Amino acid sequence: MSINPRQTSVLVVAAVTALSWLVPKAATAQTKGCEPVAERAGREFGGFITAREELGPLPGHSSFYWHIDAFTTRAAAETARARRSTVVESLGSLWLFAIAEAAWRPATGERIASVGPLPLVKADAYAAVYMEGVFRPGMRSPIHRHPGGRPGTRSRANNASKRREENSCSGPGGGGCVPAGLPMMLTGTGSGPRRSLVLILQDAAQPRSTLATDWAPAGLCRS
Repeated sequence: MSINPRQTSVLVVAAVTALSWLVPKAATAQTKGCEPVAERAGREFGGFITAREELGPLPGHSSFYWHIDAFTTRAAAETARARRSTVVESLGSLWLFAIAEAAWRPATGERIASVGPLPLVKADAYAAVYMEGVFRPGMRSPIHRHPGGRPGTRSRANNASKRREENSCSGPGGGGCVPAGLPMMLTGTGSGPRRSLVLILQDAAQPRSTLATDWAPAGLCRS
């Protein structure tokens, strides 16, 4: 299904949430972790890894943003690629994702969003893991935490992120950021599917996420 890029919202998490761990709200079992999009096997709902880019070291004196640009053809997106940028086909559209300074822009394409400045954990090298997630209302992720930064984009629905320190609910076009190491849970809210573009910006040597058992949400985000 193709989406209007202008209807896509942005979520930033300083340590990403694994959107592929979606389960019905009433279920007790959890699905397995994020899978490559090539293994989607026709499933509409879940979280799927669309790309991973090894970024190497990031200078500590610079502020970095996730730049999201839409393209009509893969050839045009590939031509516009620069350092630390990745061409991704996701949610029926072609995107150029870049981790770069605030002023960076590709020569062509349509700028959809710039997310940042991105909070970075201390690491020798970083990786950007890009994902897409589709939530039904009432679906939720397991409670988990991440070792490095994560952004994502949402469209056509609301989403709620329940965190130890605060409750954050956002609709289409909204966004937020969850710091590394903080336990969190995502809940799909609203009346229709929630489609998300997601970035996990992390220490390249660490796993994307781990389950967290030291926190329980207060139930503030309702479907």
